[in-house]
Amino acid sequence: MGPAPFEMVLAGLGACTTMTPRMYANHKGWPLSKVSVDLQHIAKGASDGKSDKFVRRITLAGELSDEQRERLLEIANKCPVHKALTGNLEIESELL
Repeated sequence: MGPAPFEMVLAGLGACTTMTPRMYANHKGWPLSKVSVDLQHIAKGASDGKSDKFVRRITLAGELSDEQRERLLEIANKCPVHKALTGNLEIESELL
């Protein structure tokens, strides 16, 4: 049957979350040796106006200072997929 649709979304978010801080750390010359991400999709009731939640746990390996770790979290939150999912995403559909 293949992966569920939300698994595909999480795969994109996970890939973007690992790549973006790694590129930033490489550019800065920071000792980031590994980035790993654990993602979970939680379907919620719509009482709070949001029907789904993604939980993202990011592990940064390397001899990083607390300031570097915090900055890399900020950078992870700016990855293109994260920004699309948390912003005003517009989807245009047309029949062909």
